[in-house]
Amino acid sequence: MLWHQMKKLESERATVMTEPLSSEQLLRQAEELQEQLTEQRKEISTTVVEGSAGGGAVKVGMRADGTVLKVHIDPDVVHISEIDMLEDLVAAAFRDALRRCGNAQAAAMTRVNAPSHTEGEV
Repeated sequence: MLWHQMKKLESERATVMTEPLSSEQLLRQAEELQEQLTEQRKEISTTVVEGSAGGGAVKVGMRADGTVLKVHIDPDVVHISEIDMLEDLVAAAFRDALRRCGNAQAAAMTRVNAPSHTEGEV
């Protein structure tokens, strides 16, 4: 008996899930999604990440939106004969920071809920 009740509920739910949304419901869902996206953009623009290279000898601080905030270079790695290595470390630190920006953006966007039909909505 329980199995039959479960199947009936699944069938009813499938019917509700396939009924089209009204214009008002679509508009409301679009507005909710827009609000969520706006909140995530704010979060991304205030999230700070730090990339580093050379065991921390070169560090780049950025907001998750890609805005560079600071670059730190340990004085011990600044040798006139090793400028090429320093340039490589700065580039690597930027790549690391950009990767972290991407991770922060992806994490923020996973919290955006896509609109969906819920039981009772028609």
